[in-house]
Amino acid sequence: MGKIISLCNQKGGTGKTTTAVNLSAALGKKGKRILLVDTDPQGNATSGVGINKNNIEQSIYDVLLNKAKIKEISVQTEFENLTVAPCNINLTGAEIELVGALSRETRLKRGLEEVKGEYDFIFIDSPPSLGLITLNSLVASDSIIIPIQCEFYALEGVSQLLNTINLIKDGLNPLLSIEGVLMTMADFRTNLTNEVINEIRNFFKDKAYQTVIPRNVRLSEAPSFGKPIHVYDSNSIGSKKYEEFASEFLDEKISEQKSEAVQTNN
Repeated sequence: MGKIISLCNQKGGTGKTTTAVNLSAALGKKGKRILLVDTDPQGNATSGVGINKNNIEQSIYDVLLNKAKIKEISVQTEFENLTVAPCNINLTGAEIELVGALSRETRLKRGLEEVKGEYDFIFIDSPPSLGLITLNSLVASDSIIIPIQCEFYALEGVSQLLNTINLIKDGLNPLLSIEGVLMTMADFRTNLTNEVINEIRNFFKDKAYQTVIPRNVRLSEAPSFGKPIHVYDSNSIGSKKYEEFASEFLDEKISEQKSEAVQTNN
């Protein structure tokens, strides 16, 4: 069964969508079957993998509100092993429409359970808020990756997200865990960046990934061409760092699986 992982931070501009797209694409390149679920009304993950969000007939909106199947809305991208469940501007009104809906927190979970066995990993790009759409993402997920920008106010608001995670664990998804924390947009020319990295590592301990994503012009250009960074410019530092992150991510998954196998055998 595939693992469902939300990329979540209610603070905008943390590299959440960039990470969702490039981690998905890097893992697809390594032979993993990936579904990227776009639940951000801006639809940047959708356009970031080359899908014209203005041309799609059905989107994640239809899964949440019209009982459409994930399979019905999913689109195969031109990139290896990467499928996207797209979204567009229709999702903007979903927060309001979901308020009075039955089982409003579990609609995405039910949709993804039908396809979970077809993928190695399902990544959900969540909106930069803690509303009902993000709630659906967290209830549907096994774990969360939290991208945090390497800036002065890096940890501002993170406590609110952690409180939300604990509330969801208490009521709707007791197995939800933090997969890891990824530091993004690092500028190693400044002392502040190193101070922030140390602060995040001290706060999150072993949950902080070793890979740190730097600021990179090519990385910021790639979405406008609808390409992951390894396709847009494989020689860029951004591409190399997301390849490194994908390897670190898989090593952890392999270690987890080996540990679970040992426990099962014992």
